[in-house]
Amino acid sequence: MSKIEKTAAKFDIGQVVKHRSFPFRGVVFDIDPSFSNTEEWWLAIPEEIRPSKDQPFYHLLAENEEAHYVAYVSEQNLIVDNSGEPVDHPEVESLFGQLQNGKYELGIYLN
Repeated sequence: MSKIEKTAAKFDIGQVVKHRSFPFRGVVFDIDPSFSNTEEWWLAIPEEIRPSKDQPFYHLLAENEEAHYVAYVSEQNLIVDNSGEPVDHPEVESLFGQLQNGKYELGIYLN
């Protein structure tokens, strides 16, 4: 197994982010230092937009115009959401406290 250099994550748990290319946003609730999903999931991404595995991947409580869901997104495909708007995902309240300056406070169970 090759050794993957550990990279510091650009985004933090509780931070509100949005996808660089697709119309969804969410709050980070977990971070993998490098790809940690199935090979099948990775291969399902069209090759021309498939991200590198050796970067942080973020678990998001995500939302778009039609639904709430959990997303798994590479760091290269995320940018900060500066809207100041809360994420309306139904699980946000169970994990986080108040939204301040684009970042949710960690909830009681995560401190």
